Amino acid sequence: MSSQSPSSKSHATLRYTSMRATIFLACLLAALLLGHSGVIPVAGTTGYIFLVGLAALVSAPLSYVLLSKQRDEMSAQIADRMTGMRSRTADRISAQNAEEDAADEAVRAASAQQN
Repeated sequence: MSSQSPSSKSHATLRYTSMRATIFLACLLAALLLGHSGVIPVAGTTGYIFLVGLAALVSAPLSYVLLSKQRDEMSAQIADRMTGMRSRTADRISAQNAEEDAADEAVRAASAQQN
């Protein structure tokens, strides 16, 4: 049995996304500070675009390593939702088929009574 409450899993996607954004913003801040101090040369708008790209490049593997647990929780949450949607869809199709079968039987019964 999982040690997490259902409410903590219900926000797994939001938690993962916010943590991923936080890691990116921290990398961006570090890159901007390095650019401002002259460690990374920044020349105009292109230099700042480079820093944003550098932050994205650095934050991606960091997020992959640091957020594996949150990514697994998010994946489980999405899989649970998909299973629920498939189940509800199958139930709805079964109910519609039963209605169609009942209507067909009623038409056949009415046709048999007329003959």
